[in-house]
Amino acid sequence: MTERYDVAVVGLGAMGSATLYQLAKHGAKVVGIDRYAPPHDLGSSHGESRITRAGVGEGRDYVPLAQASHRIWRELEADTGATLFHQCGALVMGPGDGVTTHHGMPDFTARSIASAEAGRIPHEVIDGTEVALRFPMFLGLTGSEKAYYEPGGGFLVPEACVAVQLARAAALGATVHTGIAVDSLSRDGAGVRLTTSDGPIVADRVVVSAGAWSVPLLGAPFDRLLSVSRQLLHWFALDDVSAYGPGSPVYIWMYGKTDADYFYGFPPLAGDPRVKVAKEQYETRTTATAVDRTVDPAESERMYRDSIAGRLAGATPQVAKAAVCLYTVTPDRGFIIDQHPEMDRVTVVSACSGHGFKHSAGIGEALAALLADGRSRIDLQPFALGRFV
Repeated sequence: MTERYDVAVVGLGAMGSATLYQLAKHGAKVVGIDRYAPPHDLGSSHGESRITRAGVGEGRDYVPLAQASHRIWRELEADTGATLFHQCGALVMGPGDGVTTHHGMPDFTARSIASAEAGRIPHEVIDGTEVALRFPMFLGLTGSEKAYYEPGGGFLVPEACVAVQLARAAALGATVHTGIAVDSLSRDGAGVRLTTSDGPIVADRVVVSAGAWSVPLLGAPFDRLLSVSRQLLHWFALDDVSAYGPGSPVYIWMYGKTDADYFYGFPPLAGDPRVKVAKEQYETRTTATAVDRTVDPAESERMYRDSIAGRLAGATPQVAKAAVCLYTVTPDRGFIIDQHPEMDRVTVVSACSGHGFKHSAGIGEALAALLADGRSRIDLQPFALGRFV
């Protein structure tokens, strides 16, 4: 017998788990489907920590999503007792002359400041001299740097965020199917038929939040708009943790002019003498099935040599851990949140272009309201497909 639902959510990482949870809160009959068993380390929603902040340099349109997400994380913590959001502060820093790009945006620090001012987000604008005084973890500063500091920022625990929202969704009546692949979507009267490895499912509406697995399922025009890139995460051992006090922030440090001349990172977790750092690359494309999930030691050596040495106090070249994650990226590195142009009952939530986790809880809430009530308090139009097609 074919299972029937109000909404089926395909892919249960950051976006899918949030959407499933919020739909269940609305009382919808929902099913979530994932080919693996999230939280897992095969997609984009893993790695112990994800930066979050409300003053986002990608643009003001993202601010309401980040603010809503911060509220929801705190609500989930209160409801479940889980620790999801470490509010240690967030620092975005670049050269004082503003000649930088990050996520394709010029002068990312100034854009972060502008977003914070527009959203009335508490923040400070400080220079490199003040950064060095407050945060001795950063080395080699000239004093001329320009920095945006948001005390309300910090980092999320992605695996816990996904697990908690899936558990809450199930407790509210959602059905969760893991270890099942969705092979195709097709019209089924006024609904959508999902052909899966475990038999057909029919839903009035479908949300596809499958990240790097989205393109084969969605087809045109997403096959030419979405690309998957392999990203590296590195944990370097610290030989001295004294510079990392309780006020040590997460950070994005743009030390040069191009997207390659930067890194981002996190303070060490309590009792853990390691520092997690990363940067991004978009040039080399891959797929969810073809990606090389091993990290060559030479890749970590290059990361340390080019970006970490002389910039982070106590960081040694000893690699404590390394991992691979996937970004699914649009041409303008923004989000796509919109209906499929060929299937109006299919809503696409991809790609999030490497900066989506911080917004995921808010996106789930907005989507659930849109699907259940026909309207959302947050405007999702800036993320519409029409800007590309």
